[in-house]
Amino acid sequence: MDNLTHSLVGAVLGQAGLKRRTGLAMPALIIGANLPDVDVACFLWLEGTGHLAFRRGITHGPPALVLLPLVLAGLLWGFDRWQARRGTRPAGRLPVRFGWLYALAFIGCLTHPALDWLNVYGIRLLEPFSSQWFYGDMLFIIDPWLWAILSASLWLSRRREKAGGAWMRPAQLGIAAALAYIGVNGAITATVERSLLAESGRGDVMAIAAPVPFAFWQREKLVGNPSHGRWYVETPGKEPWLDGYDPAGCDLAGARKTDPQIDAFLFWSRAPYVHKREGGALWIGDARFTDARVKDRFAVALPEGCRIID
Repeated sequence: MDNLTHSLVGAVLGQAGLKRRTGLAMPALIIGANLPDVDVACFLWLEGTGHLAFRRGITHGPPALVLLPLVLAGLLWGFDRWQARRGTRPAGRLPVRFGWLYALAFIGCLTHPALDWLNVYGIRLLEPFSSQWFYGDMLFIIDPWLWAILSASLWLSRRREKAGGAWMRPAQLGIAAALAYIGVNGAITATVERSLLAESGRGDVMAIAAPVPFAFWQREKLVGNPSHGRWYVETPGKEPWLDGYDPAGCDLAGARKTDPQIDAFLFWSRAPYVHKREGGALWIGDARFTDARVKDRFAVALPEGCRIID
C-alpha cells in the first residue's frame, strides 16, 4: 500500500491506546509502519526492471521484521537520552521504556506486510527462507475509502483527546471499520475469482480479480495461463481484450541467463504475456499492469532473435 495508508494505520493504533505505553510511542508506530519500505533505496543502484525482483522481499520478511524495529527502538531511545542531556526533552513526554519502544515498532512493522499483501502487486512474506510471492487481491494500492476511514477516526480521536473526552474509542472503531472494509473486499474478490474459474471450465487457468481505483465494488477480471502467455482482460468501462502469444517458440530460459532484466521481470511477473509492439519488436508484459502510462515500468524487451508461435 502507499505510505500514507501505512502512516495512518500506525497513528490510529497509537490513538487506540498504544501511545500511552511509553514516550515516543507514536514515532515508533508510524515510522515502524513504513520501515520495511527502506528497500526503495534499491532505485539508487538498480536499473530497468531490477527493482521488481528486489522490492517487497528481504526487508518485508521475518528477519527484517525483527531487526528493523530493534534499530528504530535504539534510535528513538538514544534520541530521548540525547534530548535529556541537552535539556531539551519535552516535560510532558512519558518515560521512555526501551522494551515498549521495541514492541510498538515491531507492531508497526507487522502492519506493513499485512497491508502490502492486500493488493495484486505481490509480496515475498517468507524472504529469505522462501522467494514465493503472495497476493491478497483485495485492495487497490491507493485506496481513498481506507484513507477516509482511518483519517476520520484519527481526527475524531484527536478532537476528543483535546476536549478531555473518551479519545480512544473513535480510533478503536476506526480499526474495526477498516477491518470490516477489508473483509468485504476480500469477499468480493473471492466471489469474482470463483465465478471466473467456473466460467472458464478449465483447470489450467489462473483467475485474478484485481481491485480498481475508487470503485471498490468492481474488479478488473484477468483469466489466463502464465505458461501459455495469453490473457483475457476485462476492465470496467473499457472494451475487453485478449492478447499474448505462445512463448514456446522463444527461448525464455536462455534469455533469462543472458539478460538480467528479463530474469528480474520473470521472477516478479505473475501474469506474463509476450506481445508485439510497433516494428514487430517482442516484449514481455504483465497483464496486471497494461496501462500505457506504466507499461514500460512493468515490461521488458526480448532479444531480437526471439521468435514466437502465432
